[in-house]
Amino acid sequence: MNSNIKKFVVPVISWCVVVWICRVFLTSIPYKFTNHPDTQHIFGTIGDWMGEVFFEWLGAFFTQFGPYIVGSFEILASLVLIAPAVYWILGLLGLLSSQGVRQKFHQYGGLMASAVMTGAVFFHLFTPLGVEVLHEGESDGGSLFYAAVSIAVLGIVLFLLNRRVAD
Repeated sequence: MNSNIKKFVVPVISWCVVVWICRVFLTSIPYKFTNHPDTQHIFGTIGDWMGEVFFEWLGAFFTQFGPYIVGSFEILASLVLIAPAVYWILGLLGLLSSQGVRQKFHQYGGLMASAVMTGAVFFHLFTPLGVEVLHEGESDGGSLFYAAVSIAVLGIVLFLLNRRVAD
């Protein structure tokens, strides 16, 4: 691909991926930090499984603190992913150079997002939670699972796209 095209296309694709990841992560935060019944069901199901397969205390810990730990990591990943926008604004103001910053933040943010969602995919596939989350007779139709898969894959894509591209 032509270098000039790459300098335009890669950032556009990267920002589209970042918007999707941050949308999913940040819209789930209120559920994780307010002890929402859906969150209690998801982390409770996984916690019960962990308690049976590994240690009871580990399952209890995950049930109680898992939403806060996962939510905090998702906030951190989102901040890393949107940090280049802050650098860009500071660069416009002449306060900081933003040269080459986007790629690094998008590389590491992509890996962070992929890591947390690979864990989510694992729990959907290998615990009683399942691909289609059923809670109080309602099904999510697999939407949580498919969002997790998309972010696990797109996080790796974001990393690979930004390995050697210069802004």
